[in-house]
Amino acid sequence: MPDQTALIEWRDGKTPVSTQFDDPYFSLNDGLAETRHVFLAGNDLPARFHPGFHIAELGFGTGLNMLTVWQAWNYSGQTGPLRFTSFEQYPMRPQDIETALSGFPDLADLASIFLQNWPGDNNTPSLPGLNLRVITGDARQTLPKWTEKADAWFLDGFSPAKNPELWTPQLMADVADHTNADGTFATYTAAGYVRRALTQAGFAVDRCPGYGRKRHMTVGQKKPAP
Repeated sequence: MPDQTALIEWRDGKTPVSTQFDDPYFSLNDGLAETRHVFLAGNDLPARFHPGFHIAELGFGTGLNMLTVWQAWNYSGQTGPLRFTSFEQYPMRPQDIETALSGFPDLADLASIFLQNWPGDNNTPSLPGLNLRVITGDARQTLPKWTEKADAWFLDGFSPAKNPELWTPQLMADVADHTNADGTFATYTAAGYVRRALTQAGFAVDRCPGYGRKRHMTVGQKKPAP
């Protein structure tokens, strides 16, 4: 594990809150429903699944997004593994991940498989139906060096107001550079400067209804090359 691990406190004994960024890792109301609304529906999943589909993510956190889409992949009847690459600067301790995921009984079977194999060699655990890789370090440095492209992005850093490093125009441009033609992104935030950065990076950007108390979220699709 890297030297920089997540510093957290627990709200109601079950919801992890980052003390580095003063922000919860998922919705205090229903984190699983939030993930399905924002990241699955926001990327038109599972309708867009195809063999070899590749999802990339900024902010691995508890692994909740990964487990949710892994479950959707299994239910969709796809053959072969889903590919999932996540960029995380402050990984949580496995015991903290286990505590956080215990609040989602619908994912218990997959969470158990994941936790039994996490972190694995180079943060690439052996999981049935899922090729997972978690790249640790500052995404502003690690993403430009990444040699692959994603079909869909989950942009799930902490609030842009509290974690601006994960929402810079340059990093959004790097996201676009590592997105396949017609690839998509979804994020819970509707911050104006984030939407402008993604537009400038080459995405057709839309604001749509958010989850719970969040009035809006942002989705987009990569524009064709001129």
